[in-house]
Amino acid sequence: MTRRQTKIVATLGPASSSREVLESMIDAGVDVVRLNFSHGTAQDHIDRANLVREIAHDRHRPVGVLCDLQGPKIRIGKFENGKVLLQAGDKFILDANCELGNQQRVGLDYKELPRDVEPGAVLLLDDGRMVMTVDDVHGAEIVCTVNQTGVLSNNKGINRQGGGLSAAALTEKDREDIRTAAALEADYVAISFPRCGADVQLARDLIKEAGGYASVVAKIERAEAIAALSEIIEASDAIMVARGDLGVEVGDAAVPGLQKRMIREARARNKLVITATQMMESMIENPIPTRAEVSDVANAVLDGTDAVMLSAESAAGKYPMESVAAMHRVCLEAEREYDTQVNIYNGRRTDENFHRVDESIALATIYTANHLHVKAIASLTQSGNTVKWMSRINTQVPIYALTPEKETRRKLTLYRGVYPFRFDQVSDDRDVILQAAEDELRRRGAANDGDLILLTIGEPIGKAGGTNTMKIVRVGQHGKTAGTA
Repeated sequence: MTRRQTKIVATLGPASSSREVLESMIDAGVDVVRLNFSHGTAQDHIDRANLVREIAHDRHRPVGVLCDLQGPKIRIGKFENGKVLLQAGDKFILDANCELGNQQRVGLDYKELPRDVEPGAVLLLDDGRMVMTVDDVHGAEIVCTVNQTGVLSNNKGINRQGGGLSAAALTEKDREDIRTAAALEADYVAISFPRCGADVQLARDLIKEAGGYASVVAKIERAEAIAALSEIIEASDAIMVARGDLGVEVGDAAVPGLQKRMIREARARNKLVITATQMMESMIENPIPTRAEVSDVANAVLDGTDAVMLSAESAAGKYPMESVAAMHRVCLEAEREYDTQVNIYNGRRTDENFHRVDESIALATIYTANHLHVKAIASLTQSGNTVKWMSRINTQVPIYALTPEKETRRKLTLYRGVYPFRFDQVSDDRDVILQAAEDELRRRGAANDGDLILLTIGEPIGKAGGTNTMKIVRVGQHGKTAGTA
């Protein structure tokens, strides 16, 4: 049985809120759903999370929930006629005091923008479709020259070329949304526009204060975040390569190289990475992706990303289920070409010392799996830490996380090559538990009689962070071991 290693994150929205559509998407391969807090009400998100978990329960498989905070999205206001046509060379004013825009000016939802720009600054509106150069700043007014002809409509976003906007990463709305995320038991919370590690730590503190257990995802979408990439990765549990706003700020040509760098650095630090934005954008309107989109997804897989993400394709597109199915088959094909021997230790020296027993067991298990004809790895785990370390090292051997902990199962849905399922402690006897784990793998079709499998477990039984044993077993030999480490 071929299992897809790369995980699929799908954004929910109007096109994917019904039970029927959600069932088809989960059956097609969704591992984690994204709730975009830039749209909808708190109750909308709670209802969708509950429905997803109900469907997942019926299908006996965990599906994670990621809540994506809006962050300080800097936008223009509204126009009296909804939009204006601007000609190259026109003068146009971004006015923090304007209530309703016209042909000459428009308002701002971020009133501090005039303090963040100066003559010569380049502003990119509507994801770079409209470009303006700042001529002067007078109090609340930013006087600009339009660089190219185009239409500007209500509520379009604003970026500054090269970065430099001072808006805080967490708004009052984000703080309220963190409380909603905690209430719906989110597994991950994504922070928009963090500038430094302190922004990520603040979010972590707020999640804990709200009673949540979610891991923190830092979305890399500001130019400033690139300069602080190492500290942001260290402060986070995961990063998202958010190519939309990032591409506007640093230039589209810089994004592919940055994507590869971010994936490489995140994995080297034992952190998750999600690659996102416009991965199958054409499927908003079409039932199949373009060849360029297929190559984009495949390259992210070959770079080692943990997950690829659908945005508008699944939230508002005509073909949400087909988008998931397309991403699934592209990931599977790309994984056939993935070389597990390339960067197998993700930059680690082979003489590096370890400070934890469970980490060393994880490394030893993957090393053994990659040099012995092993069919599967089964890790009996409470916290999931051993499995997380295993997933950071390249292998084609599937890693099954056997755990009684609901929260652990849901979080592990995002880790590349990891397949979590419920496994309750049946005994305090190690050999009885390992036999039960072997039987469970056989029941699920993950291993057959005669196959070699690797089992990891910790003693005392049931203690989090206590993995201290790796056992090599030939399936069906009823307790006869091939070896124990």
